[in-house]
Amino acid sequence: MFPEFGIKDFIDIFLVALLLFYSYRLMKESRSMNVFIGILVFILIWLLVSVIFEMRLLGSILDKLISVGVIGFIILFQSEIRKFLYTIGAHQRLQPIIRLFSGKKGKEPDKKNIMPIVRACMNMARDKVGALIVIERSIPLDDIVETGEIIDAKISNRLIENIFFKNSPLHDGAMIISRKRIKAAGCILEVAHDMDIPKELGLRHRAGLGVSQNSDALAVIVSEETGRVSVAIEGEFKLRLSFEDLESILTKEMPE
Repeated sequence: MFPEFGIKDFIDIFLVALLLFYSYRLMKESRSMNVFIGILVFILIWLLVSVIFEMRLLGSILDKLISVGVIGFIILFQSEIRKFLYTIGAHQRLQPIIRLFSGKKGKEPDKKNIMPIVRACMNMARDKVGALIVIERSIPLDDIVETGEIIDAKISNRLIENIFFKNSPLHDGAMIISRKRIKAAGCILEVAHDMDIPKELGLRHRAGLGVSQNSDALAVIVSEETGRVSVAIEGEFKLRLSFEDLESILTKEMPE
């Protein structure tokens, strides 16, 4: 007699397959495929020992290792897991639910906070002055702010250009804009190590991409070599932006 196969069994198998698929993607993106294969082999051995052959002593030892291994897995891949959970929470279909609980109505941000950034970036692009401006959204960047110099000033295109002037002591780091104010400058960011980043993009672009991968922040990059303006958002680049392109992106993506 074959056991009955119902809709609950189908959903169970589908969810397990989905979990394995996303685990595979998580390991692949973090270049940890060998770890993923090792985990699968260990799970297969555990199932053989505990379920099929019913070896109680060895099975109990593997049970303990499994429980400890889950904690070790979370510690080892905490940044990747955080990124995965953020990706789920940032999905466009979930945004109305998030706005419902947060009380935000999705109004357009004030243009007076956008235009100084756009003008400063275009002026620096014309003069080939490198810049990296990170705009905080829903995820706080306090840990990054602490790596730089606190400014806490009103957003001004002249102030932005002065900070990134080539002889300025803060021009090499990132500027953090939070709650409609320039919060800090000269901040240190973790760079992205993706292998598919074009070689012509330097460390500023990698740093901007990195912060957009680890948070929902928006990074505006001005290339010192080419004078081109780019934006990194949600782990992807928008390259070779015009004045209108940058204004449109900031209008859509900047917080209220």
